[in-house]
Amino acid sequence: MRKQLLAVLAAAALTATAVPAHASPAKSSVNWGACPADVASPGLQCASLEVPLDYRHPDGKKISLAISRLPSTDPAKRRGVLLFNPGGPGEPGLAFPSTWARIGVPASLLAEYDLIGFDPRGVAHSTPVSCDLAPEQLAFTPKYAHNREEVVQASTAAKQIARQCAASASAAILPYVTTANTARDMDRIRAALGEQKISYFGLSYGTYLGGVYASLFPDQTDRVVLDSVAGPTGVDLTTARRFAEGMQDRFPDFAKWAAVRDSTYGLGSTPAEVTATFFKLADKLDQHPAAGIDGSLFRLGTHSLTYQTLTFPRLAQTWQALLNDQPPPGSLLPPATGQEQSERATMLSVLCGDNSWPRTISTYQRNVVADRATYPMLGGATANVWPCAAWPYQPVEPAVQFNDQGPSNLLLVQNMRDPATPLSGALETREAFGDRARMVTVDQGGHGVGLPYLNGCGFNAVADYLVNGIRPAADKFCGAEVSVKSLNPQQQEAASKLAERLRQY
Repeated sequence: MRKQLLAVLAAAALTATAVPAHASPAKSSVNWGACPADVASPGLQCASLEVPLDYRHPDGKKISLAISRLPSTDPAKRRGVLLFNPGGPGEPGLAFPSTWARIGVPASLLAEYDLIGFDPRGVAHSTPVSCDLAPEQLAFTPKYAHNREEVVQASTAAKQIARQCAASASAAILPYVTTANTARDMDRIRAALGEQKISYFGLSYGTYLGGVYASLFPDQTDRVVLDSVAGPTGVDLTTARRFAEGMQDRFPDFAKWAAVRDSTYGLGSTPAEVTATFFKLADKLDQHPAAGIDGSLFRLGTHSLTYQTLTFPRLAQTWQALLNDQPPPGSLLPPATGQEQSERATMLSVLCGDNSWPRTISTYQRNVVADRATYPMLGGATANVWPCAAWPYQPVEPAVQFNDQGPSNLLLVQNMRDPATPLSGALETREAFGDRARMVTVDQGGHGVGLPYLNGCGFNAVADYLVNGIRPAADKFCGAEVSVKSLNPQQQEAASKLAERLRQY
């Protein structure tokens, strides 16, 4: 089946779409000023907007939304605005325009748009929410369950997190921190900027948010790029279980990489031996945790360090240290940012508020048994009980459904071996949008396509569409590339920071 798919994709060709005239800067009601110190960078401007907490009652309670702008480098060539969401849910976005501009995107793209970022509702510099989580609760992905009793234990932990959220000072806001409301916030940003339409670049969860926006406001979309595509049902139980599928897809890339470097790291001289080392370490740490790392944390941390190939050396060094009973050189999980409370509470609100999750422990016990067999590296964790199983609120509205009604202006870009948003979910989203979308599939592992230092064919498809309006006439396939674009020190620093942020979720 996959060979047939690749043959079809490889036969696709590019054609040009009509490109509207460049737009003069629109009249805006936004008062731009300095950015908060933790996101400030040269040229970046920030502001805040008031938006309704509950769009069913637009004149009711308001919350604050923090937005940012990196102005076009050439107003004479400015097309409009390009709005970003870097993922999550719960990922701050104020700094993303500056980060993206520093990783080597072409000058023509920076001239074409004002780059617009925002902290989604609930996060950081927007009105923040909190579940008052203890440090050990912040990584709330369930522990790897080896048996039915460990599923019951996970249920107890999940119920405690849900109770804390319901008792928090921001409990009244949590039910309204949803993807649909965030999409409505995006349209308020568009209106405040004085724009008739917005272009959009969404990464990871941001692809689902972009799809929801394109479904609710199809006539307000210009050029939409969805990079590393989540399934059409959003961040629900299916998406949670797909993390295990993604790890099984991606891990062979690391196993091959490590086997070639066996003389350096000693993890195995063949991919099969490296894979055996994974299970050896997981079993060892299940029995005897070391340096604060148990088998579950080892599995989850290994998964997060496969998001970007540039983190493979750190993953190999960590394994090497654990094999030799030494402390690893750094944390398996991403470093603290100081905004974890709002990020995690927002993530929970979206996860649990977009869709209803099963409530019975037996459902998760069956899922764990199935996914441990199918995806043994991570399935016992991601199929286990999440806090949404005990969430105290029902969704305030049905999930938005994707369909093929609307302008044909969506470009999906997807790696074949993505550890977070597997190809299977991207194909479902592609099918749901029908002729509205085209998809570029890249023979590459990792999370993210629209980054210029990865696959040139994949990134060029993104840049050609955003700058020139050129989108594939049919779905397209990009082959593997042995070498990647070299980065200068500034670009390397920006890429490393982006890699750390991408593996937060």
